[in-house]
Amino acid sequence: MGILETVIILIIFVLLCIPMGKYIYKVAEHKKTFLDPVLDKVDNCIYRISGITKEEMTWKQYIIALLICNALPAVIAYIILRLQFVHLLNPNHIGSMEQGLTFNTVISFLTNTNLQDYSGEWGLSYFSQMIVITFFMFISAATGFSVALAFIRGLAGKKKSVGNFYVDFVRIITRVLLPLCIVVAIFYIQQGVPQTLSPNKTVTTIEGKLQDIPLGPVASLESVKLIGTNGGGFFGGNSAHPFENPTPLTNIIQILSMLLLPGSIVVCFGHMIKKKKQAVAIFAAMGILFIIGIAVCYASEKAGNPVLSQIGLSQSMGNMEGKEVRFGIPMSSLFTTVTTAATTGAVNNMHDSLTPIGGTVPLVNMMLNVVFGGKGVGFMNMIMYAILTVFLCGLMVGRTPEYLSKKLEGREIKLIALAIIIHPFLILMFSALALVLPQGVAGISNPGFHGLTQIVYQYASSAANNGSGFEGLADNTMFWNTTAGLAMLFGRYLSIIILMAVAGSLASKKAVPVSEGTFRTDNAVFTFTLIFIVIIIGALTFFPALSLGPIAEQLTL
Repeated sequence: MGILETVIILIIFVLLCIPMGKYIYKVAEHKKTFLDPVLDKVDNCIYRISGITKEEMTWKQYIIALLICNALPAVIAYIILRLQFVHLLNPNHIGSMEQGLTFNTVISFLTNTNLQDYSGEWGLSYFSQMIVITFFMFISAATGFSVALAFIRGLAGKKKSVGNFYVDFVRIITRVLLPLCIVVAIFYIQQGVPQTLSPNKTVTTIEGKLQDIPLGPVASLESVKLIGTNGGGFFGGNSAHPFENPTPLTNIIQILSMLLLPGSIVVCFGHMIKKKKQAVAIFAAMGILFIIGIAVCYASEKAGNPVLSQIGLSQSMGNMEGKEVRFGIPMSSLFTTVTTAATTGAVNNMHDSLTPIGGTVPLVNMMLNVVFGGKGVGFMNMIMYAILTVFLCGLMVGRTPEYLSKKLEGREIKLIALAIIIHPFLILMFSALALVLPQGVAGISNPGFHGLTQIVYQYASSAANNGSGFEGLADNTMFWNTTAGLAMLFGRYLSIIILMAVAGSLASKKAVPVSEGTFRTDNAVFTFTLIFIVIIIGALTFFPALSLGPIAEQLTL
């Protein structure tokens, strides 16, 4: 039954990506859509108030506009969190946030990571939840989406401009994110998710004891949390909390919400470059890696812990530890794979309680960071590997490599190599730093192999802008807040800048005609070559860390 449910969800996901991808293409290319009569007026009003012009930008101008648009809200958000003790939409009297935690939280939500070193309902006022957290979820998602569209224009364009960041940013929020979030939020409210400004309720339980029931504007945050691949929960329990994810139906919608836009942007890519087979090849590569992850995670969790059989218990009994009984092993395994493949970070179970191999799947998803990914990031990273694949194949046949009719030369390959190196460098160097400094070691709650996995997972989640936690770490300290914040910051913006430089370089080149010797990038051969390149580079980079962590732990069972 669990396998059938998974298959049905994946089929629905693929079917939804086709119309959504076409719609996003129309939004990106300013084609006519059914929302234009209303939203054209809204957008033009925003442009007039903000002083936005619609002039085309080079990739450098695009990046500068992006950084400015992200930096100013970050400063305001820092001030709000530090002063949230002021009684403004703060009925539960939440105090101000400590400076190290504030830095981590602002960077986390600004970069679409949403790593939470605080417990949601007890760490933020309603004002902070709405004005900082929910607002940043829209900003970060629209930023990643905008960059992906500009990146595609650079790959396919016949001119040096890659669009206008402000225009892309506004249109994505008003025409994609807001409409989807409104519909999904209404659905969540109907299913029982709270949407109120009332304070927490204190009730008497059937045992005669008092219990605080946390409330708040949850549904509005929850909708953009998943649609925007953000992942930060209103409550500390995230999507395992019955107020965030009350029914099996909301669980399915959350899974589809995480996958919809990351998958649709690949379809949009095919429309924008006028080569749908190229998009099919990229989507297939992502899909195969995705399905492998689901299968491994499910099989591992289903098999259970072999140690239990030695004491006369069923191996699978222990695998319900850390899982919601409402969802069980199948939906927990699927949610785990989806949330780390789509770099969302929401959780409906405790990843720290997964079997060693089951826990390796989310870890590998974040290490590779190419399996659909968040808003455009996973797609851009997969194109980065596609360019590398074409280059390597070109070397083997002695021909100048080309991708999308653009010659690949030294500048592009150097930038690609730098982008590939940065991600593992951030993960492994920060992990090494945590292991040699007493401030880092003090946060480890599980000695041995599992403790190493906790550390590597923390920085993999930060550098990949995922935000899920392996938990078990005492990470609300100045050391962990600062180092994780820096990993999130560098992991987000360095990759964006480098890959936009690649797109800008290719945009300035003239298209070369396709010939008999051109290496095709729209067939099964390319798809499987791309998959092997991703796996080989990932293994060469991360296998030693995996061997000392989850693999070694599995061998001790």
